[in-house]
Amino acid sequence: MEQVYLHGLGQTPASWEKVTSQPALAEHSLCPDLTQLLQGKETTYQNLYAAVSALCSRCDGPINLCGLSLGGVLALQYSIEHPQKVNSLVLIAPQYHMPKTLLRVQNLLFRFLPSSAFPQGGLHKEQLIRLCATMGELDFRGSLSEITCPTLVLCGQRDTANQKAARELAALVKDAQLHIIPGAGHEVNLDAPEKLSELLCHFYGQTS
Repeated sequence: MEQVYLHGLGQTPASWEKVTSQPALAEHSLCPDLTQLLQGKETTYQNLYAAVSALCSRCDGPINLCGLSLGGVLALQYSIEHPQKVNSLVLIAPQYHMPKTLLRVQNLLFRFLPSSAFPQGGLHKEQLIRLCATMGELDFRGSLSEITCPTLVLCGQRDTANQKAARELAALVKDAQLHIIPGAGHEVNLDAPEKLSELLCHFYGQTS
């Protein structure tokens, strides 16, 4: 079964390499480049979601869908709108309704950072600011009951900005599991790839 991994804001597909290199995960892993999906299109969340939705829908059969941060928002929306297509869902450092204050602070920080601070191969500074500005009205609180697949919610122990939302989401989605990963920050796929791989292998083993 295809496993689709959606990276976070400021990351690239390489951010998943240490996670998906594990034999149990490597064979059917697909890590799309969100930047490439937006090529030729205006950098908005709506355009990015449309591209991700099309990619997931082209996969043969149901998929195991995993997303971190921005990728988690995209994965959450796809699972709500296409429940028959998602075999299992993993949400890492997720938000299910956008914290507008946090988005404004993040965009303010982006504006003051030099362009050289943004990773090569990813979205550049102006694109990131534009993308975040188009996410402010996202709110999935009224649609969480549409998620019918097994769901695993993860968050790093040091990711205080997202831990509250992770706990709430795990309580709101039917039968969702929650794991707080010790020592990890926001980028769990980079901070604790071995532990993340272990949790994914166990979860996928339960849902296959």
